[in-house]
This record gives sequence, structure tokens and C-alpha cells, in this order.
Amino acid sequence: MKAEKLTEDAIGKSLTSLKNWTYSNQGIEKHFLFADFSEAFAFLTRVALLSEKINHHAEWSGVYNKVHLRLSTHDAGGVTVKDINMATEIDQF
Repeated sequence: MKAEKLTEDAIGKSLTSLKNWTYSNQGIEKHFLFADFSEAFAFLTRVALLSEKINHHAEWSGVYNKVHLRLSTHDAGGVTVKDINMATEIDQF
């Protein structure tokens, strides 16, 4: 079953319960800053394991202690409940 794209209003309401996630270009994004490369890499490993578990993969980039994540459900053409749920789990790390 294809995930249904959320309206911008629904995304905005969902973002109020997430810390520092923003909506941009049909996705939700967050920048993370860690003490060092090891902490950033450990965080990315946890995101990778979560991605595999729920079969929903984040776009990411990183340099040394900085990580940028972007979540979007590509086959829906934007943000879905899957993205909001994943962001919620990531924030619990």
C-alpha cells in the first residue's frame, strides 16, 4: 500500500512535536552537531539500523561532527506519516 502524502498543514502540526526539524522542498530536515566524528558516526549507524528495520531510508550527509538528515517518501512525492514517525524515533536517540 502506497503511503499518502501529508498536507502542508498536517506537516506543520506534526513538526510542532519534533525538535528542530524543518519542512523544505517536499521533505523534513534537521542538522545535528556532535562532539566528534565518532559520535556522529555512531549516530549515523543507529539511523542506518532503524532505516533497515522499518524499510525507510533517510538522505544524509556529514562532515566530521556534523550530520544533515532529510526525510521524504519518494514514491508519495513528499512527507508521509512514515517520515514523521522516523523523525520521532531519531529524536529519541
